Formats: sequence, C-alpha cells, structure tokens
Amino acid sequence: MMGERPFAAEQRGSQERGGGGGARPAGGMSRAGGAGRALAALLLAASVLSAALLAPGGSPTPDLGKKRRLELKMDQALLLIHNELPGTNLTVYWNFDRCYHCLLQVLVDVSQSRKPGEPSIEAVAVSTQHGSILQLNDTAEEKQVCRLEYKFGEFGNYSLLVKHTHDGVNEIACDLVVNEKPVDSNLPVSIAFLVGLVLIIVVSLLRFSLSLEDFHDWISKAINSQETDGLINSELGSPSRAGDPPPEAWRQSATPLRLRCVDTFRGIALILMVFVNYGGGRYWYFRHASWNGLTVADLVFPWFVFIMGSSIFLSMTSVLQRGCPKFRLLGKIAWRSFLLICIGIVIVNPNYCLGPLSWEKVRIPGVLQRLGGTYFVVAVLELLFAKPVPEICTSERSCFSLLDITSSWPQWLFVLMLEGVWLALTFFLPVPGCPTGYLGPGGLGDWGKYPNCTGGAAGYIDRLLLGGHHLYQHPSSAVLYHTEVAYDPEGILGTINSIVMAFLGVQAGKILLYYKDQTKGILIRFAAWGCFLGFISVALTKASENEGFIPVNKNLWSISYITTLSSFAFFILLVLYPVVDVKGLWTGTPFFYPGMNSILVYVGHEVFANYFPFRWRLGDSEAHKEHLVQNTVATALWVLIAYVLYKKKVFWKI
Repeated sequence: MMGERPFAAEQRGSQERGGGGGARPAGGMSRAGGAGRALAALLLAASVLSAALLAPGGSPTPDLGKKRRLELKMDQALLLIHNELPGTNLTVYWNFDRCYHCLLQVLVDVSQSRKPGEPSIEAVAVSTQHGSILQLNDTAEEKQVCRLEYKFGEFGNYSLLVKHTHDGVNEIACDLVVNEKPVDSNLPVSIAFLVGLVLIIVVSLLRFSLSLEDFHDWISKAINSQETDGLINSELGSPSRAGDPPPEAWRQSATPLRLRCVDTFRGIALILMVFVNYGGGRYWYFRHASWNGLTVADLVFPWFVFIMGSSIFLSMTSVLQRGCPKFRLLGKIAWRSFLLICIGIVIVNPNYCLGPLSWEKVRIPGVLQRLGGTYFVVAVLELLFAKPVPEICTSERSCFSLLDITSSWPQWLFVLMLEGVWLALTFFLPVPGCPTGYLGPGGLGDWGKYPNCTGGAAGYIDRLLLGGHHLYQHPSSAVLYHTEVAYDPEGILGTINSIVMAFLGVQAGKILLYYKDQTKGILIRFAAWGCFLGFISVALTKASENEGFIPVNKNLWSISYITTLSSFAFFILLVLYPVVDVKGLWTGTPFFYPGMNSILVYVGHEVFANYFPFRWRLGDSEAHKEHLVQNTVATALWVLIAYVLYKKKVFWKI
C-alpha cells in the first residue's frame, strides 16, 4: 500500500528457515521569501545527507576463524552456539518476541560435544530488528534445556555457551556472551534528525528576526510586495487559493479560503508516505507493522484520508456558495472518483519490466482505489445533505456548541450504520475453516491453528469477491507470521472504516468553518474530539497491542485504528491551526508545496521510483546509512519538484 510496495520480505540467514489533468495558475510568494524557503529546504536536505554519510553503520564480515566465515546482511548478528554437553544433541528454536502467540521455528541443530573441553560449535545469523526468543531442546528427548530472550545488535558477535554447572548440582546453564559489540544502526537516522531539527530551529529564528519591525523597513526597500492569486480548491490536493493571505483575510471573506494548515498536514502525510514507500532507510519502524500495532509507516495513509475529508467539506461549501448546481457537482464527483480508481489500478501493477501482465493476476485494490471509493461516498453524502453554514456561527461569538454535529445528523446516522455493517461482518460472518470473529494474522500466529485465516472476514470477502490472484501477494503479515495466503490491506471491508475516517475529517472541516471567528472554540473542539476518540481507542484495545477487544491494526483498518489515528489527527490540527493560520509563526514550508500538488507527487513518486536520480546502485547495500541517503534524496527531490511547480503555477487537477 501506500505503502505496500513489495520490498522484499525481510532478509534472514539461510539457516533461519521458517524463521488526465489540467494546469491551474496559483499565486506565488515574494521572491525573497520563496528563495529563502528553497534555500532552507536545500540546506536541510544537505544536512541530513551529510549527517547520514558521516554516521557509522557499515556491514563488517565477522571472522569465525580459519575454518569458516559467515557474511552478515543488514539487520543481522552472528550467534555462535557452543554445545559443551557430552552425549546431548541440541535443537535450537527461534522467533521474534513481537510475533504474538507464534510457533517457534527451528533455527539450527547442534551436535553433542566431542570430548570435554572441545564444544561443538554452530554459527547462525539472527535477526536484530526485534527481540529474539531462543529455546534449546534436547533433540532426542524433545525436552527443554533452556530458554532466553535477548535483543541482538546489528553486526554484533555473540556466543551462547551451553554447559553443565558444577556447584553441587549437575544443572545446565546457558550463558550469552558478547564477543564483539554491535554497531548502532539507528545512529545515522538519529544524527540526521537532530541536525535537521537544529537547522529548522535556526532558520525559524532567522526568519523571526527578519520579521521584526527594525528589519522590515530595510527589507521592504529591496523586495517587491507579496502577490496572491486564486486557485480552485479540490478535495485531493489540487489548489484552491494560494499565496499567503493573513488570517484576517480568511476570516473576513464570505467564501472560505484554503487553510494552509490543511495543505501542510496533507503535505506532512504525503512526504512521510513517499519516504516510507522508497524504503525509509530500511529501518523496521519505517515499514508497516506485521499485524497489530503501529509504526511510522502506519500513520500516513489514514491521515491523508482524514485531511481529504476536511478538504471535501471546505471545497464543496465554497463551490455551492458560488451557485454550482448539485447535479453538475455530482457528475464531477463521479468522474474524479473514476479517474482515481483507474489511475490506481495502473500504478499498482508496474510489471512493464517483467513482461506482459496477465489479466488473471491484475491487482484490483490499492491506495488510489481506496481514496476514490472513499471520496465518492463521503462527497455524495455531504452533497445530498448539504446545508448553508449558519450565519450566526460566522458573525457572532455565541453559537450552539454542538451545531456542527447536530446539523449533520443524517450523515452521522449513515456513517454509524456503515460502522454497524463493518462490526457485523467482522464478528458474525461465518468464514470456512476459521473461527467466527477471527482478527488474527493466520500463519504461525495463534500457535499455528489457523494458518489460512489471515484477516478473518476481511480476507475471506476479498478472496471470495475479487479472487486471490487479484489481491496483494506480499502482505506485511508474511514478515513475522509467515502467512502464505494473499491478503490486501486496501480490501473491500476496510473501505468502510476509511469512509468513517474521512467523515471524521469532514467534522474537522466543519469545525474550522462553523466557528472560524472563534479560535478558542475551534481549539477546544479539536482537543475534545482528540480526547474522546483517544478514550474510545483505549477502551477497545485495553491500552495494549494484542490483548484488546479490537486491536489497532492497519491491515484490517480496524475501528480502533481509525479512532487512534483520528485522535492524533485532531491533536495535530490543534497545533497546526494556531501556529500556521492564526499566528502565522510557520508557513508550513516545505510540506505546504507537496500538499498543494498531492496527486502529482503521489503518482510521480510511484511511477519513477526505480529511475535515476530517485534510485541508484549502492556501494554497500547492507548499510542503513546508504539506504537512508538514497531515500532522503528521493524524497527531497519530490519536495523540490513540488516547490518548482508551485512557483511555476502548475497543478494537476483531476
């Protein structure tokens, strides 16, 4: 997905077995301001790259002596297992500690000690992405000898010593010894983040200093006054109003202008999405969670859906205020949804380098397909029940505190009915060979009882209606749980909850428009929604990753996943709105520019992902820092492209 680019499933050692648009003009900012922002963006990218390049993180090849060498790959460590037990062969089992209720997999067999003082030694590569569970059994008796949990470090060298103790009782001890310290694989991304943060602070302080009155008169003599132009707003990132109008201009306008915080939020989600899709430096927390839980990669698509919902309401209100007939607007909504779905199907089937693609294996679901379907339902719903914004809310400070909700009761009723459908199908639909209401990953999960039940009802509906060959073939659940059935995270059932997510974004848009003269009221409502949705998430998950009634799960787009990410979204707007639109302390740079051209950036980064300069041959493909440099450069290039297109007043509108 957005994310579901098939990065090769996690690499382990060989012995870990089982283990059509148009251009629209947009206003520009001042030449000096634009140049300053461009320079700041380039400096930021340069700092990130230099920090990553200077940080350690190579891939050494440990020396195991004269007899053997074992070349380690990224996110692996060397483990030497010393069996000093005479007459006892050992079988070593292994798995990640994050693999919930998983069967342990055979890692290696270690023969018995030949004679006292000469242990039998086996060398294996173990993964370092998560903590590991190691269990040693007596091969003949299938009796557990010892069990331990340990978090190995990348390219570290460890020895596991299995021997008898001689302290009066003949017991077996398993001691883990560090022979060679691992490298800090997180150091490149940590340094890059800190340097980038410092640079942003410095640039912000300089910008604040130059905005002081003492400097303003001097600068104004050298640069022209800032220009503003109008754009047509669209729900998915095509422009409506550009330039940098002060908050007062938006407040005094009868027709709502485009809020910079909305485009900034969209740009943040989009740039994170691009970085994640390009690899995220091959760090596990920039990949999707294997099943339950959250990583950085799991945040961005729902936020994009959320902010799409906000844009739907703001732009539709603007268009209706200008007198556009509803029937004509309905046609535009249907056409835009159709285009998104068609473009999405083309993008998720990039087999042009592998020969002709068979129609029997075309993937149908995808990110843009999900956006197109969600957009159509939410936009039509708002169009059918659209009401003028009450004047009392825009002109007076006293306004019924729940008017933004009560005026939308038909939409709320429809959305709650949809959620009821999701709950009913998820927990009561009979799935052949699987327990009713199953929410697990299948594969090794649940002690291997339901290997082909990945996703429960969601997976079953997709395989039944679309066919297994038309789904995503490399789901993230395969990484930890070794699932073998196809499963699509952008499937049919999950679309219901993406509609719910977009409608919560609509609610945020209504708050911004209904109470646009009341900054305090807007912030209170954002905080209230964030807390309310957060409370629902805690209740559904029991504040745990795997033990709740409905765990947070991106693959299922579970309702707890929606409430959790929507809660985060409201809190982000709680920060962005006053900082960007009310006080003007931040213009949203550099995220504002890709947020204004989101469809172009998304489609472009997918289509050109494997082309230079977005990808090139690495000197050391097993080093995080080189992947981090490559992915950061590729992401920064799309920010630069979006900035240039913004200055050229070119936007892709569908």
